[in-house]
Amino acid sequence: MMKNRSLTVQFRITLVLIVIASLIAALLTYGGAIVLFQHAVHNNKINPQNYYEQQIPKITDYVREKKSDILSLASEEGLENVIQGTGLSYQVVNEKGNILYGTYPNRIFETKEQLYDSLNMTLLIAGNYIRIVPVFDAYGKIQGAVSLAYQLTLSTANNGNTWINYAIILVVLSPLFYFIAFIILFSRMLSKNITRPLQLLKEGSRQIIDKNLDFEIDYHAQNELGELCTAFTEMKDELKKSLSAQWRMEQERVEMVEALAHDLKSPLSVIKAYAEALADDTKVNEEQQQYLAVIEENIEKSVSLVRQMQYTSDLESSAVPLNLVPIDLPEFMERKVHDYEFQAERKEISIRLNLRGDIPNSFLTDPGKLGRILDNILANSLRYTPTGGQIWIAVKAENQYISYEIRDSGRGFSTEDMQRVFEKFYRGDKARQTKDGHSGLGLYITRQLVELLGGTIKVCNLNSGGACVVFDHKIFS
Repeated sequence: MMKNRSLTVQFRITLVLIVIASLIAALLTYGGAIVLFQHAVHNNKINPQNYYEQQIPKITDYVREKKSDILSLASEEGLENVIQGTGLSYQVVNEKGNILYGTYPNRIFETKEQLYDSLNMTLLIAGNYIRIVPVFDAYGKIQGAVSLAYQLTLSTANNGNTWINYAIILVVLSPLFYFIAFIILFSRMLSKNITRPLQLLKEGSRQIIDKNLDFEIDYHAQNELGELCTAFTEMKDELKKSLSAQWRMEQERVEMVEALAHDLKSPLSVIKAYAEALADDTKVNEEQQQYLAVIEENIEKSVSLVRQMQYTSDLESSAVPLNLVPIDLPEFMERKVHDYEFQAERKEISIRLNLRGDIPNSFLTDPGKLGRILDNILANSLRYTPTGGQIWIAVKAENQYISYEIRDSGRGFSTEDMQRVFEKFYRGDKARQTKDGHSGLGLYITRQLVELLGGTIKVCNLNSGGACVVFDHKIFS
C-alpha cells in the first residue's frame, strides 16, 4: 500500500505514475486519431495533401478549351465552378502580366518576359505552389495565363467539417493536457495520504488544548507520518499519566489544606475564648493586658488566614457556586467606596470614582464575589498608597462586559511582582509579610473569582509610577 511507504518513495512513485499514465494516454490518443483519420479519408471527409494538385490537369484542360475567352471577366464564374474547395486560389493575367481577375491578390509577373519564362512551370512563392497555365488564342498565340496557387496540406472536404482541424490541434496537444490532468489526480491522492494523519494530529493537539486526553489517533503506517502519530500518541499517554499523578497530588494537597484549616479552627477558637475570658474576668496588670491584646490580635490574623485557606480550597474544588442577582452597579460602587472612606481618611487618601459608558441600570452578577474582588484590590491599594495619595476607580461597560480600572499613587509593582502577583501565598513586600496579616492569598483569590465571573485580570504600572489593576467580568443575562 502507498501509505505504508516512506514519503520519499511515495513522491517518486507518484512522479513515475504521472509520466507513465500520460505516455499511455497520449499513445492511445494518437492511435485512435490515426484510426479516425484513416476512416475520415476513406469516407472523403478529409482531403489528402495533394488534393488541389490533382485538380490542376482538369483545370488546365478547361483553360485550353476556353482559349482566350478565359481572359474575359464573363468567364470568371465558369472557372470558379471548375475549381473545387477553398484551398486553391487563382489569378488570370494578360500577356503583359496584368491581373484581370481572380482570388490570388498578389501580382506574380512584372514583365512579359517573366510570364513567358514561367509558362507550364510550378513556382514556389511565399509558401504557395503556383502552377502557370498558358492561355492561347485560336491561332496558337499566347494571350495570357492562369496561375493556380495551392499548398500541400491536409484539408477538410467541405466547410462543415472544420472541427477536424480543431481535433488535430487537440490531438497534438493531448500529452500536455494528460500530464496536467494526471498531476492533479495523483497529487490529490498523495495529498490525501499526507493530510489525513496531519489532520488527526491537528485535532489531537486541539483536544490537548481543551484538556481532553481521552482520544485516539486512528492512523497506523510504516512511514514517517505513522511514526509521528505513534510518537504523538505515546506523548499523549505519558502526559495523561503525568497530569493524572499531578491532579491526584493537587487533590491530596487541597484536602490536606482543608483538613489543616478545619483542625486549626477549634484550637484557635479555644485560645481566643480563654484570652477573652482572661481579659474580661481576671484582674491583670497593664503589661499582661498588652500581652492578651497581642494574643487576640494574632488569633484574629490566624482565623482570617484559616478562612482564606478554606475559601481558596473551595474555589479550587469548584465548590463555590455563583449567586446571580440583579444589581444597580452605580449604587453598588458608591456604597463600596463609602465603606473605605474612613480608612482612606485616616491616611489622608482620596478615592475618586468615575463611571463611564452606557452602564446598564440593572444586570445579573454575583455581588458577593464582585465585592470580595474589589475589597482585595482596594485593601492592597490602601496598604501601599502613601499618606496624602490618591486612588482612582474607573468603571465602564463594553461588549457585554463591565471593565474596572483601579489606580493608585503608590510605588507600583516590582518586576518580580508583575510576574508572580497572582501566585498563591506570594507576598511581594518581604518586610511586611506577617506584620499586617498579609497572607499572600488576596490577589490569588481575586483572580479565581474574576475567572469564575467569566472575566480576566492583569496588573501594570502607570507612567507616574503608581500601580494599576484592570479586570472585567461578563454581564450575565
